[in-house]
Amino acid sequence: MTTKADFTEEEWEQVREGPPAAGLVVSAAERGGTFREAISVAKAYAEASKQHGGSELIDELLATKPAVDRTKHSSMEEMREYSLGNLRSVISILEAKALPEEVDGYRALVMAVAERVAAAKEEGDAPVSEAERTAIGDIAVAIGAPVPE
Repeated sequence: MTTKADFTEEEWEQVREGPPAAGLVVSAAERGGTFREAISVAKAYAEASKQHGGSELIDELLATKPAVDRTKHSSMEEMREYSLGNLRSVISILEAKALPEEVDGYRALVMAVAERVAAAKEEGDAPVSEAERTAIGDIAVAIGAPVPE
């Protein structure tokens, strides 16, 4: 099993930042609802913690408080591009160091956070806006997950 000890501090920071950054990418896709969406990231972690237990790596990740340093970026577009690039990088790191099922578990967590944030507020008649669907698709592509329909 892979654990935090298998990563450098910088790599672990990238791994840790991935899921909440995915939530921020979805949140930034539409204006408004940021507070509700931020709470949804924490709820997604809590739900995943209850459902998980098969991977020490994911368990260690879920034991950390989800956070993203928003001060690194001068615009939402810069944050989006950085976050998607970081997610691609993290998957490469995980594929080199972790078991395939741990990589899949990480992908599932990232997608669960993104989808939970998108569902945090309703956009008109649709629970998820077109912009949020696009953001979720971009995240899926970045991490090599199936793009939800």
